[in-house]
Amino acid sequence: MDPFVEHQLALTRRELLGRTGYGIGTAALAGLLNRDGFADDSKKTGKPNDGAATPRRVGGLPNVPHFPAKAKRVIYLFMNGGPTHVDLFDWKPKLQELHGKPLPEGYADNKRFSTMTGNAQGKLMLAPVEPFQQHGASGAWVSSFMPHTARIVDDLCFVKSMHTDAVNHAPAISFLLSGAQLPGRPTLGAWMSYGLGSETEELPAYVALTSVSKGTSCGQIFYEFYWGSGFLPSRYQGVKFRGGNEPVLYLSNPAGMTPPVKRDMLDDIAELNRQKLGVTGDPEISTRIAQYEMAYRMQTSVPELADFANEPKEVLESYGPQVLEPGSFARNCLMARRLIERGSRCVQLMHAGWDQHNSLTTELYNQCRDTDQPSAALVQDLKRLGLLDDTLVIWGGEFGRTPFIQGKLDDRPRWGRDHHPYAFTTWMAGGGVKPGITFGASDDLGINAVIDPVHVHDFQATIMHLLGIDHTRLTYRFQGRDFRLTDVHGNVVSQILA
Repeated sequence: MDPFVEHQLALTRRELLGRTGYGIGTAALAGLLNRDGFADDSKKTGKPNDGAATPRRVGGLPNVPHFPAKAKRVIYLFMNGGPTHVDLFDWKPKLQELHGKPLPEGYADNKRFSTMTGNAQGKLMLAPVEPFQQHGASGAWVSSFMPHTARIVDDLCFVKSMHTDAVNHAPAISFLLSGAQLPGRPTLGAWMSYGLGSETEELPAYVALTSVSKGTSCGQIFYEFYWGSGFLPSRYQGVKFRGGNEPVLYLSNPAGMTPPVKRDMLDDIAELNRQKLGVTGDPEISTRIAQYEMAYRMQTSVPELADFANEPKEVLESYGPQVLEPGSFARNCLMARRLIERGSRCVQLMHAGWDQHNSLTTELYNQCRDTDQPSAALVQDLKRLGLLDDTLVIWGGEFGRTPFIQGKLDDRPRWGRDHHPYAFTTWMAGGGVKPGITFGASDDLGINAVIDPVHVHDFQATIMHLLGIDHTRLTYRFQGRDFRLTDVHGNVVSQILA
């Protein structure tokens, strides 16, 4: 770098503070020493509010959780594209009765839809593609699209009154995961990593896994900001694991590089970075040091993580025939269970292809086939291992789909539904939510959330509460404002808490 530019960069307020006394550089170095076990509070163990001992925690804030947590970790099964609630979980007999008839007046007045729909008046109602039945002791309604989920309904909490502010995919996904429609805010997993830290140094606290059904026409993109850290230091962003046989590239040492030589090299690089950190106080240097160390540890942990050889045959079979297929949703579900077993805090599985504008009678079958069995198996597997009680599993997308048709009624092979933000369904399991219940309801056509509506910020506040976090208190100051996941509002949905 040009020495004059270097000098100008050093003469910042941060640099001034860094050279005042021992400065910010010393404080940052102390944080690194804490992490590596050289300072008094390195392990950040102790007594939570209920006086019970807690496991070793790496990173996180000293006063978080704010109260005893019911969930220690989250697995988010995110269905990109907007699963159709009225075809999967939200049974509406009146929709069946009005099949082929115009949308009744008053249901969609002053409602904004995508440009593909425009004005909803005059649109023809479309009955569910597959029949519904009640299941379990709870009597939950599930369509024949989801036979495996139907078998575990007594472990699930259905929220049928979700609603959101966004009508298109990327803004709606960003809103649900980060609390803002525009990219640039920390996502749920980043907030968890920042506030709660991790239970391991061998694997990332926050991992993202992506998949898509074969042959789908969906052109959705997995944007990096879906698991980003926003304005939080980048060490809190999600680490995307690849779908191939190697979840993380370049973990193997090159020829001639022995472990002792690599360890010495990393120690020297870390020392140079620490010296630079002491001069500039740049938190991204701390992130760089942590990333080098994480990569070193992952040389051992990731190959073991991805090796299913010791998984019982019946467990592998429970996840379905694609479980050994790299990049499949089934494999990602099993990877998620193995990640949280080993200490990861948040695992975000994103499966694209649910955007059925003209493929309800074709591709929706593929989506359900590829995700239904693995999702149910994951819940059952966690329950078998005693992990479901303190692991929150969430299934859902960014919005639902319109109860009226997109396309022509006489062209059944191309039936579709448009984006629908005003009512949709999500289910949750474990982690402190009541099992075997249905909360909230949409109207008799599945258009508006009318009983106990749950806004996206309410949903986020509830997730944080289950993790022992007061969503109004976990904040980060950026550009003169204290930001939080729930922006400026949101209420905990206490009725679904166990």
